[in-house]
Amino acid sequence: MKIVVIGGSGLIGSKLVRILGEQGHEAVAASPKTGVNTLTGEGVADVLAGADVVVDTSNSPSFEDAAVLEFFETSTRTLLAAATAAGVRHYVALSIVGSDRLPNSGYMRAKVAQERLIAGSGLPYSLVHATQFFEFVQGIVDAATDGDTVRLAPVLIQPMAADDVAAEVAAVVVGAPTSGIVEIAGPEQFRLDELGRSVLTVRKDPRSVVTDPGARYFGTTLDERSLVPADGARIAGTRLDAWRARTSNAA
Repeated sequence: MKIVVIGGSGLIGSKLVRILGEQGHEAVAASPKTGVNTLTGEGVADVLAGADVVVDTSNSPSFEDAAVLEFFETSTRTLLAAATAAGVRHYVALSIVGSDRLPNSGYMRAKVAQERLIAGSGLPYSLVHATQFFEFVQGIVDAATDGDTVRLAPVLIQPMAADDVAAEVAAVVVGAPTSGIVEIAGPEQFRLDELGRSVLTVRKDPRSVVTDPGARYFGTTLDERSLVPADGARIAGTRLDAWRARTSNAA
């Protein structure tokens, strides 16, 4: 199959292109780096010509509320129009576990808007909701930092390795459209504040974590299960300690 990966130069997209290529598919990485711009439409029709599947793993360059909404709505409309014209048989998008449960987050509202456009497009589709990546936990800690203090809520989080995200997305891509949501998650649950402390300890970072039930997570408050999947999620195999060992060895 010809599978076009939008955001194919990014963390998940590049891994996905490699996995699909190893499976014998014609996996095409599409991004501004390859001359494909979903905001302006440049190169979109050409890259989707003859495509069987399009996978959107792209992300907004800005997380500001208005900018991120404009990005996902504009790029998704551009892709849907081109995919329909090209006769694409499966439209897959990577999204986030909890996107529909955090309406006070501008980023999550934008992801919900993207998903609604896809679901209403008439194209066969699948939406993959992933939990947070191990690779981004440091960013969560940094975003919650004020001086030498990190304020994190004691809520559940079930992160996963980016390699596992790509592998799970690949399995959805080559399968039949679900016309719904597939949730994927890591094999372990943690408390977010405890995970933050663990990150700082491993990195010998002198900042301290304060457990704060009202702490905001990228602009929104969380409840106990905002960041974890419902029953029936696909569970990946890589545990946090194994990921840390692997990335440490690679470094």
